[in-house]
Amino acid sequence: MTAKRAIIVGAGIAGLAAALRLSRIGWEPLVVERAPSRREGGYAVVFSGLGHAAAERMGLLPALRERQVDAFDLAYLRADGRPRFKIPHTTVRRLLGDGGMALLRGDIEDVLYEAVADHAHIRFGTTATAVAQDDEGVDVTLSDGSTERADLLVGADGLHSTVRELVFGPEERHRRDLGHVVAALTLDELPDGAPERAFTTVTAVGRTFTIADLGRGRVAAFFTYSAEDPDAELAKGPRRALQQAYPGQHWAIPQLLAGLREEAVYFDSVSQIVMDRWSRGRVALLGDAAWCVTLFAGYGSSLAVGGADLLGTELERHPADLPAALRAWEDALRPEVLERQRKGRANTGVHAPRNRLELAMRDLPLRLATVPPVTHLLSRHLSLHNQ
Repeated sequence: MTAKRAIIVGAGIAGLAAALRLSRIGWEPLVVERAPSRREGGYAVVFSGLGHAAAERMGLLPALRERQVDAFDLAYLRADGRPRFKIPHTTVRRLLGDGGMALLRGDIEDVLYEAVADHAHIRFGTTATAVAQDDEGVDVTLSDGSTERADLLVGADGLHSTVRELVFGPEERHRRDLGHVVAALTLDELPDGAPERAFTTVTAVGRTFTIADLGRGRVAAFFTYSAEDPDAELAKGPRRALQQAYPGQHWAIPQLLAGLREEAVYFDSVSQIVMDRWSRGRVALLGDAAWCVTLFAGYGSSLAVGGADLLGTELERHPADLPAALRAWEDALRPEVLERQRKGRANTGVHAPRNRLELAMRDLPLRLATVPPVTHLLSRHLSLHNQ
């Protein structure tokens, strides 16, 4: 029998995980990626729950464990860099739970890429420009002028998905902004005064930033701030927007922005995608293209890998009935996605408190995090693991 074929748009975590999982059940994946080459960096995530279980089934855990950030404190500073309080690494480990791993998004992509590179064709500098489908297959016209035919098209091309636009309509029909902007970048070294082996955070009303020592000489910075019009912020570009959002001499920020290379910054709105269905005919959306729970939910990478794994399971379970496979996949995954989206919306005050009272209410459980009952409750509230 001829192997079934899947075209996967997007070579991020969701797309690579889907390619790996489908290759394991005998499909032939073609992955196309708009970027000219593989991306690096991104922000730090907690990888746990559904994703952790899927990674274990796919044999990825040993490689992921080699890259996880071990034994780091959570340090909270004042705007001038003076210490406020600290959560020691032993408590952080309990917050993450038994299966939780702190990882850079780019490291998860690296592990997936190395696992799938010999089992899938990956074409960079290419994306979909048109989609047409019939009862027997789906035809995808690509930006290089070629047309590919497959049994299934998977749109795993992120929040601003081209596949979603082509098949399900304009982005504004599905995007729900949470009124915040996020920026993430990697650094050559720790800024002056940043403690080693720590994620160091400064929070004020409406904004926060974190310097993360990721070990092995890697450092990342993350900014999140509230914005009434996220699109207007994005139009400014990251340097100007961050300078305006973080006025004055906040600790480390002048040093960070002085060497900012705009092309190396991840800069986007904090937005969810809300859809009644993630599939139409022979086209399915996966990961941020389908739901985007946001970094406020702390579970996007886990859902991407777990969702890809479940997609492969249902396709294998219904080999002759693609609609049934996609329905079963959505029905099984949707409750988890809806709950994570709800937590993402509820957690906005954790990342960018709206007033001083909300900031104080956020800090109180953090200060008590070493107390075991508080550790468990805080872990559940922050969605750091799947319990």
